[in-house]
Amino acid sequence: MCFFHSDTWRVQFLEADLKTPLPRTLAFRDASKVREMFDRFGDRKMLENRQALEHAVNNRNGGLWPDLTNEQYAQLKRGR
Repeated sequence: MCFFHSDTWRVQFLEADLKTPLPRTLAFRDASKVREMFDRFGDRKMLENRQALEHAVNNRNGGLWPDLTNEQYAQLKRGR
């Protein structure tokens, strides 16, 4: 998953090759939703991961490896 801020926060999901986009994209008004996605699907076990997320948000772009179930991944592939 990669994210960046232009007029809104845009979130795009990629295949494991980090090149092929999945059909699902999201847009949010503020970074709190990006943080919420990290809290739900990111690796919160290490403080460094949270710090890396905050650094990326402050730089207005970044990415993370979400920990998804097979069903969640299938939904992203279907675009919903």
